[in-house]
Amino acid sequence: MVRQNQTFVEGASISIPPLFTGENYPFWKVMMKIFLEFVDIGIWDAVLNGPFVPFNVVNDVQESKSFS
Repeated sequence: MVRQNQTFVEGASISIPPLFTGENYPFWKVMMKIFLEFVDIGIWDAVLNGPFVPFNVVNDVQESKSFS
């Protein structure tokens, strides 16, 4: 039986995230990043940096750190 490529079986839509079938992880990773950035760039920032804003405390005053 011939194995079918199921890269685009599900996903490939602006409202449905790409489906990871256990194959071709690098392609899925790029597609998931593009999907999350399309939904909201803040979501991708949360994936990379966490859903919180880090703070420094200087002289009992909280100052937010930059994401970089």
